Amino acid sequence: MKEVTIYSDGACSGNPGPGGWGTILCYQGREKELCGSDPQTTNNRMELLAAIMGLEQLKEPCAVTLISDSRYLCESINQKWVFGWEQKGWRKADKKPALNVDLWERMLIQLRRHQVTVQWIKGHAGHPYNERCDRLAVNAYLALKE
Repeated sequence: MKEVTIYSDGACSGNPGPGGWGTILCYQGREKELCGSDPQTTNNRMELLAAIMGLEQLKEPCAVTLISDSRYLCESINQKWVFGWEQKGWRKADKKPALNVDLWERMLIQLRRHQVTVQWIKGHAGHPYNERCDRLAVNAYLALKE
C-alpha cells in the first residue's frame, strides 16, 4: 500500500464569508498542490474540504497521514465523533443536528477507502507545509475579489 502524506488547511475572511482551501500531497519526494475557494462559506467547511480534496485525488487505497491545524477536523475523526453522528442520523450527543453533513459524508467515504491517520499541528507556528497550505487557501479566496 502506498504511503502518502497530506497537509491541508482552510481559511475564511469572515465566518461566514469568502473562503479558500489548500492541500499538499507528498509521495516519494513528489508534491502536488491543490486549492480552491467558495464565495460564501465557513472556516470549518474549508478545513474539511481541503482534507477531502486531497484524499479524493488518490487513485487507489493508500496509507495516509493527514496533517491539519483544524481541531474540528482532527478531533471529529480521532475521537470518532463523526461515526457517532452518522449512526445517530447526523445528530450530535446534545441531539442538535451535526453541521457540514454533506462534507462529512464525503469524508467518511475516504476514511473507509484509505487507512488514514490524522495528526493535529499548531497553525501559524512556522511549519513549512502548514504555512504553504495557508497561503494556498488565502490566495484562493483573494482571487475571488479579482
